[in-house]
Amino acid sequence: MAKAPTVEDVARAAGVSRQTVSNVLNTPSIVRDATRERVEKAIADLAYRPHAAARRLRTRRSSTIGIHLDPYLGGISGVLLDRFIHALTERASARGMRVLIYSARTAEEEIARLGDLVDGAEIDAVVVTGTFFGDPRTGWLLERDVPFVSFGRPWGGGNVYDSAHTWVDVDGAAGTGAATRHALASAGPRVGFFGWPGGSGTGDDRERGWREAMADAGATGPRFESVDGLAVGREVMSAAFNEPGVLDDLDALVCVSDALAVGAHLAAADAGRRELLVIGFDNTPVAEALGISSVEQSPELVASAVLDLLMGTTGHVVPRDRDSAPEHVLVEPRLIVRG
Repeated sequence: MAKAPTVEDVARAAGVSRQTVSNVLNTPSIVRDATRERVEKAIADLAYRPHAAARRLRTRRSSTIGIHLDPYLGGISGVLLDRFIHALTERASARGMRVLIYSARTAEEEIARLGDLVDGAEIDAVVVTGTFFGDPRTGWLLERDVPFVSFGRPWGGGNVYDSAHTWVDVDGAAGTGAATRHALASAGPRVGFFGWPGGSGTGDDRERGWREAMADAGATGPRFESVDGLAVGREVMSAAFNEPGVLDDLDALVCVSDALAVGAHLAAADAGRRELLVIGFDNTPVAEALGISSVEQSPELVASAVLDLLMGTTGHVVPRDRDSAPEHVLVEPRLIVRG
């Protein structure tokens, strides 16, 4: 088995001292840009990975990122966060970092848990999920100057780009826009939308993509609404399809989630329109098994973006001194066409 590269190997390849390599790994802000870039290139070329245990002893860092594990809610779309956590763990490990998963039932309970983890120096940074306007967790992290990134925009308070914290999210409007344009091109001008009740930031954003694509095409189509869930979605669409002329006046249906898409797909089959083009959102295994086209959120790309914002594109530590303005990244999803 080949010997793993050492700090000395990196220093030799970059033409610098061992201490300079250590500075790039632990306090990159004190290293000149040209030197830091040379060392980072040597690290990448040699596939060097710092020894995490030794680095923790030397720097008093935990080399750990904390993330909250939401309660299991079941349902078709429940696998998305699991994929994200798996991808985050895998990509963090490649940078010499670990991921610590903690649980909490309320925002207040999560703050208490975070307090224990931060005070005990068990984590260097946090990835927050399910953020919302006025979220007490993000306020607490900002006050304590704990590095963090949220997966999701803080909907509900106006312009999310004015947010005081850094976030990464999936561009839902781009996803449904792509789905609508595909439906218009392959099925016909009457493309409907099956969404959640208004007021959901994520749901409203996905509906916006449909509306804008339809407006650009000079087309119109009906909107249907339901809370999320396969059974209730099937019930709502079965009732709609039983109304005279509804199915005859519908070429395709873009849905806000795979749960509603599967429900609509089954309702269409019940009504004798098995060929109706239905497109979901989340690209879950159920949609794949049924041959339903769906928008893929690519949580792996979200995980990479989260780490880039926490650590820099090539960094191996989470910087302690963070004086940069909040950054906001939208990951563009892709449409998976089936059938």
